[in-house]
Amino acid sequence: MGQFFSLPRSGSSSPSAVVSQSPSGSSSQNPVEISPDFDGPATSVVDYTLNLPDECLACVFQSLSSGDRNRSSLVCRRWLKVEGESRHRLSLNAKSQHAAAVPKLFMRFDSVTKLALKCDRRSISIADDALILIAQKCRNLTRLKLRGCREITDVGMTVFSENCSNLRKFSCGSCNFGAKGMNALLNNCALLEELSVKRLRGITDAAEAIGPGKAASSLRVVCLKGLFNGQSFKSLILGAKNLRSLKLFGCSGEWDTLFELIADKVDGLVEIHLDKIQLTDIGLYAISNFVNLEILHLVKTPECTNSGLAIVASKCRLLRKLHVDGWKTNRINDEGLVAVATYCPNLQELVLIGLNPTCLSLEKIATNCQNLERLALCGSETVGDAEISCIAQKCIALKKLCIKSCPVSDHGIEALAAGCPNLVKVKVKKCSGVTLEGARWLRASRGSLAVNLEAIEPELQEAVLENAGRVEIGNVDILNTQNRANDEASSSNGRTVSFKMRIASFSRRNLVPSTFRRWASMGANRTRNVSDEN
Repeated sequence: MGQFFSLPRSGSSSPSAVVSQSPSGSSSQNPVEISPDFDGPATSVVDYTLNLPDECLACVFQSLSSGDRNRSSLVCRRWLKVEGESRHRLSLNAKSQHAAAVPKLFMRFDSVTKLALKCDRRSISIADDALILIAQKCRNLTRLKLRGCREITDVGMTVFSENCSNLRKFSCGSCNFGAKGMNALLNNCALLEELSVKRLRGITDAAEAIGPGKAASSLRVVCLKGLFNGQSFKSLILGAKNLRSLKLFGCSGEWDTLFELIADKVDGLVEIHLDKIQLTDIGLYAISNFVNLEILHLVKTPECTNSGLAIVASKCRLLRKLHVDGWKTNRINDEGLVAVATYCPNLQELVLIGLNPTCLSLEKIATNCQNLERLALCGSETVGDAEISCIAQKCIALKKLCIKSCPVSDHGIEALAAGCPNLVKVKVKKCSGVTLEGARWLRASRGSLAVNLEAIEPELQEAVLENAGRVEIGNVDILNTQNRANDEASSSNGRTVSFKMRIASFSRRNLVPSTFRRWASMGANRTRNVSDEN
């Protein structure tokens, strides 16, 4: 089917034309005639999309943004059909009042393999009947994300997993189904590779243990966040023989024993994220047995000390990324960092938050870790001009540097002008000694260097310290918004300091993970339609 539309008449001088269909039975190569409504020469054009195979048209659609795809599907019935059949990703508002549209919706999008169902906390979500219907229509699903679908129960999850046994990635957050539904998923989806569970309220103290089921050999990534009963997943973690990545965020319970057991049964872990969990050096001793470990995040685990970090560094010599948030307990300092520098020469990314390193450890790291490309120093009382000068002289491979809430002045920033020959980006946040003039000078000295500065006026420093940390916005990442503002607000722009202060005063939470995620995604499309994805 060709394209049919009319151009509105905007005035006597603006011609209006009507596209008319070629006579039935005529060859598709015939031109589509445009009949003018004004005195002038007749014109004709060819709609070349008539000869374009559906497969080629689908490839064109796949290169468009979600909004452009939606608009293209309104051109004609053929485009509507091809666009629907070629869409593999879909994100839907999962409110209960939309459940009646499910049958027609998935008649159009019958090739969806990646589906996200999201409902806000103030609304009632779809229930089991809608999820079951989706499972019957989309048997080729490989990825499913559930957010805020609180009306879905163990029954719905069981039937869904029976119909979508090819599922490879499953993620749920703020849902209310329990251990039975989770076990059904793991027993029916033998190809499951990634499992992410966040704030699953249906798991109680009396709930049955959650095991790996038939996914024991396929599970590669397990992420648990905000679980009051995270220990219920112990059997799953121990039974995942080929587990590569384990991430634990804010899960209650004691985790030392689990890591001691994992060390005996799982030997392929290469990535471990530990955030706000109860872990001591005993757990770190167990983690040191994963000799292939490449990525380690120790965030707000206050009972971990130099001893534990040193034993991990001495055995896990393939470490490439290390994040340590000491929560200003001073239990990890130069001693532990020197061990990292001594045994981990492959280190490429180092993030130190709430620690107090000095030139002793920083010089050792800069000298021994010749591949270090990304460094972040935040909330430190000892990182001053001497330490930044040391980094500038020794870190030859460094490309990105982030400094936040450290006693650094313009003299330290000026040292970067002559050092770090591969440096491409510097971010300075809440360092009262660094001025706009210092940032301008550095930018002028190294024209190719991107310098982002969040300056603090002296009279506002007290207010910032007083207000910082008072506002908690649940799990919303305020720093992404802050980073966007700071990327656009360089030292030479006209944006006032007070505006930036209003954003900066919201949170003292982790800047650096957000910063590195942004650096990693530079050049990616920042605008994405929430309702449809492809």
